[in-house]
Amino acid sequence: MRINRFYQASEIKVGNRISLCKNVSNHISRVLRLKDEQEIELFNGDGFNYCASITISGKTVTASILSQTPAENESPLKIHLGQAISRGERMDFTLQKSVELGVVSITPLITERVQFRYDTKRLQKKLHHWQKIIESACEQSGRALVPTLNSPLSLRCWLESETLPGLVFVPGATSKIADFSCQGAMRLVVGPEGGLSESEVELILNSHPFTATQLGPRILRTETAALTGISILQAQFGDL
Repeated sequence: MRINRFYQASEIKVGNRISLCKNVSNHISRVLRLKDEQEIELFNGDGFNYCASITISGKTVTASILSQTPAENESPLKIHLGQAISRGERMDFTLQKSVELGVVSITPLITERVQFRYDTKRLQKKLHHWQKIIESACEQSGRALVPTLNSPLSLRCWLESETLPGLVFVPGATSKIADFSCQGAMRLVVGPEGGLSESEVELILNSHPFTATQLGPRILRTETAALTGISILQAQFGDL
């Protein structure tokens, strides 16, 4: 039987009793209707899973930490995904599935064809929403390391932020992912609905250690391209 698993953004130590956050407590007591002394699994992003026994008192749930075990399901391939911001649930879907597939870092990108109109308050709300999606995907997939969600950047700033080699998907490119070599860490840039402009592709290829590659003869949606590319990369260099 699969044990219920929750993200707890606080320090967790074996032998301690901790109060679980409001959302987790509500889910345990009101949705799942778990009982006192049932065991759950907690993680806080430090790479360990923690077995705990719960005590429910009204709306409050506390957990006694019984043991810890290292998570051993991280891919040897460390992918930093630069994903052009897509509209509505498409971005949510891409974030969720890319975490399940093992990316370690995600930066939302503002490209020429991205309509990005957020003030500071709305941006913080959106980042909080995306962070919750990432945490939930870790709960579901069994990951104990939570991928980093960076603040949105322009394509140029993101390219200049690191020197890791990477791939960019360009329809009609002559290379395939099989032609790419990777030493364990890389970047992957995925364009928005409508694709990257010619000048953006030129910027990527002329100024930075990127390789243009294609994903077959058909044009893929942005969310399909991201997940297809990550899956192929994990199969070739990672743990799929």
